[in-house]
Amino acid sequence: MAKIFCVANQKGGVGKTTTCVNLAAALHRAGQRVLLIDLDPQGNATMGSGIDKRGLQHSVYHVLVGLVDLAGARVNSPTGGYDVLPANRDLAGAEVELVNLEQREKRLRNALAAFDADYDFVLIDCPPSLSMLTLNGLCCANGVIIPMQCEYYALEGLSDLVNTIKKVHANLNRELKIIGLLRVMFDPRMTLQQQVSAQLEAHFGDKVFRAIVPRNVRLAEAPSHGIPGVVYDKAAKGAQAYMAFAHEMIERAKTF
Repeated sequence: MAKIFCVANQKGGVGKTTTCVNLAAALHRAGQRVLLIDLDPQGNATMGSGIDKRGLQHSVYHVLVGLVDLAGARVNSPTGGYDVLPANRDLAGAEVELVNLEQREKRLRNALAAFDADYDFVLIDCPPSLSMLTLNGLCCANGVIIPMQCEYYALEGLSDLVNTIKKVHANLNRELKIIGLLRVMFDPRMTLQQQVSAQLEAHFGDKVFRAIVPRNVRLAEAPSHGIPGVVYDKAAKGAQAYMAFAHEMIERAKTF
């Protein structure tokens, strides 16, 4: 039975897509069967996995509106090894179309149900807003992974996201919970980041992942080549941090 996780944060530019792509590749390298679902119309996770979003015959859009099933739309990442349910600009139109469809919040959940046995992990890259797409992700997930920078504004946005998760848990998905907070783009030389990191650990306790992803040039370079950072430069500190994070996720998944 697949463990389904949303990687979500209502604040943009916090490393959601980088985390999704590198966690998927790291889990695959650790011997797990992985599906990455790109729910962002920008299609950055698709491109970062080495898949040309402009040449897609089918995408997650076609799955959500019921034109094809998951098997007809998924493709294998040539650089990461995991499967991808890709996205492109077609997905922007799904927001309007989903409003008039039955069970509009659970379209993705229903589409995944028949393929539950195919994967150990399903990772969902959500757009940086509480949209119908994000809601579809949250409604089918077992839990939420929250990547965040250790900055003041990130703390402000975190409270909004926690409230959103509580509402979805209460009304749409009783299984949904926060799996953990992942500190990304971390610079230990900055006192403020150390202070915010300490506040997170004090407030959230073991919900804060032990792995910390540093600010890393090699991770930033990798998407332009369509290669996950953990494959692009295995020796880079950022790649090693995501591998450590993947092993931590495998351990946590055993407790579900």
